[in-house]
Amino acid sequence: MSQTDLSHKPILIRKASGDLEPFALDKLKRSLQNAGAEESSILLIIADIEAWIYPGVTTKQIYSRAFKILRREKAHTAMRYRLKEAIISLGPTGYPFEQFIGQLFEKQGYSTEVGVVVDGYSVTHEMDVIATKNQVQHLVECKYHKDQGKQVSVQVPLYVRSRVNDIARKRESMSEYKGLSFVGWVVTNTRFSSDSTQYGEANGLKLLAWDYPQNRGLKHLVEELKLYPITILHKLTKKDKDLLMREGIVSCVQVLNNLDLLKPLQLTKKKQVALIEELKSVCR
Repeated sequence: MSQTDLSHKPILIRKASGDLEPFALDKLKRSLQNAGAEESSILLIIADIEAWIYPGVTTKQIYSRAFKILRREKAHTAMRYRLKEAIISLGPTGYPFEQFIGQLFEKQGYSTEVGVVVDGYSVTHEMDVIATKNQVQHLVECKYHKDQGKQVSVQVPLYVRSRVNDIARKRESMSEYKGLSFVGWVVTNTRFSSDSTQYGEANGLKLLAWDYPQNRGLKHLVEELKLYPITILHKLTKKDKDLLMREGIVSCVQVLNNLDLLKPLQLTKKKQVALIEELKSVCR
């Protein structure tokens, strides 16, 4: 039911006193604004209430539903804000980020290798991630930066293109890679310069950055796949996180699926219970 429908054909709702009164959208809006809701959240909540409301529903039920959605939206907004910092905290070396990207491909059904040295036609190359699915092998170069303002310059896709060509030329002549095609990638936790994206698109490279491609960038994939880095957790100390990352444990779902990974941290029972609840909340 649209907002116009509501204004022309009021729905009678039941007050706490038991009396009926027409539902007033403005009252709900004001309550949400007073609670600090952003305009986008208010619009989302109003759309939900308009589609759900029915004659005789109580004001308590309406406000309970509205504020439940608001709490969820605020938590989601807070999570997105922490996500960028959490991925940057995968440093100071780039290896945890490479492992994280490997898991991102695994979550999408690829078989993966991380940090492998392979032969090219001319020289050997170290590839950060190799991901294979549906007869396509994706050769991935990861560029981790601690500085959020850092851009990946055009030199990176230039040399990745030449490295991928050298590896593909070698593998196309090897029987174990018969029938495979090869695709090059550059993945970063920050951004690409404009000439990087221009070169990549023109030369068949896949590029993945924090917000590139539009609506399919790193932040969107992480949220869609619910693959959050362990650095997003509040219930672990930095020392705990560093210990786990040194062991190749970089994502929340890794820990949730195998709680034995927590044993080296020697957490108290109380801390472990609180951590498990946080893990479930993050991965839900």
